[in-house]
Amino acid sequence: MWAYESVFYQIYPLGFCGAPFENDGVLEHRINKVIDWIPHIKDIGANAIYFSPIFESDTHGYNTRDYKKIDVRLGTNDDFKEVVKKLHDNDIKVVLDGVFNHVGRGFFAFQDVLKNRENSPYKDWFRINFGGNSNYNDGLWYEGWEGNYDLVKLNLRNSEVVEHIIDAVRFWVDEFDIDGLRLDVAYCLDKDFIRRLRWETEQMKDEFVLIGELLHGDYNQFVTDDMLHSCTNYECYKGLFSSFNSMNMFEINHSLQRQFGNDSWCIYRGKHLLSFVDNHDVSRVASILSNENHLPLIYGLLFTMPGIPCVYYGSEWGAKGEKKDGDPGLRLSYDKPEFNSLSELIKKLSEIKKNSRALNYGSFKSAHLTNKQCVIERYADGERILACINADENGYTAHFDAGSASGTDLLTGKTVSFEGGLEMPPYSLYVIKM
Repeated sequence: MWAYESVFYQIYPLGFCGAPFENDGVLEHRINKVIDWIPHIKDIGANAIYFSPIFESDTHGYNTRDYKKIDVRLGTNDDFKEVVKKLHDNDIKVVLDGVFNHVGRGFFAFQDVLKNRENSPYKDWFRINFGGNSNYNDGLWYEGWEGNYDLVKLNLRNSEVVEHIIDAVRFWVDEFDIDGLRLDVAYCLDKDFIRRLRWETEQMKDEFVLIGELLHGDYNQFVTDDMLHSCTNYECYKGLFSSFNSMNMFEINHSLQRQFGNDSWCIYRGKHLLSFVDNHDVSRVASILSNENHLPLIYGLLFTMPGIPCVYYGSEWGAKGEKKDGDPGLRLSYDKPEFNSLSELIKKLSEIKKNSRALNYGSFKSAHLTNKQCVIERYADGERILACINADENGYTAHFDAGSASGTDLLTGKTVSFEGGLEMPPYSLYVIKM
């Protein structure tokens, strides 16, 4: 599966392109901006893009109006077709956001229900009580996602709803040649629907990937041979920044050992979860970390731990944004990309990751661990990689059995000696091939 050997780049199109929050109905060809960023995306080593919602919606993209029409604020279907073609020409895969748990109030079927009530042929597409009411005073009650009535819950046990969605996905594959889907709030989706989607997409295109948004609980309930290929690793998202802020590297190592270790009880061995330090829903990592010297180190861990690393646009140069300021503050438009020392590091890490069997498929072991330092070992097919982090302001000598007298730091190309221990300067990162 190509996704397991990839580095993802996430773009939230409405924010990235500077579109107005409310759908003003004015056609603007903003999505072409992505084409201008292709050299930068390639330069940092990403070879797959995950686009957050891109189809016609009421406001933020997750309240879909039309599954077959690119949002008018972004452009036309032909515009996006050209964007995908240019990305594919540059060997960059395309994954779209599949928002199938709910739609917007502007969705045609829901509009018909509001108009025709019990006589609507679409009344069973949703969970409706015509004897109730909503906070929009519709004269009927309907289920909204987590109490949000601008997000109208679809009935995924209704065969017509399922066929409508499958038909839309087939359209995306035929029209845009997309390579996969990220399923919004996958933890809310009917599992039979996910199984059907997996089977259908396998017929549509070889190695079509399904990545689910999962937060808590057992990811094995959804990441299976007949459901999702991957899901968001929110457990490690929290562990990553918390370990650095509390100077307790045991936290993230505990999660990684629990998930990917060699013991029989480790729960996600062999799975490839989507790893990230931030995204469109959470504060940017440069705003979360209490010590800016840890920013390169957290990316070093992101790219060397088991999983598929995903970088959120702007964060590769350290852009800031806090959740407390609202979602628009996390989804800004930048006139042009920046490239700095952090970007350069991510570029190097991307190339190392994409070309390493150990990092793509290897086992996980904690080789050395203190509160402020950690060494993790990845191994596959005779290749052994040590990722070594010193998060302390002071230098540190790590004493452990490296199994060899020296290795090559893939970040610098220099030989690193283990005789007398591994010397680690303050705030240092090594990715050593043994």
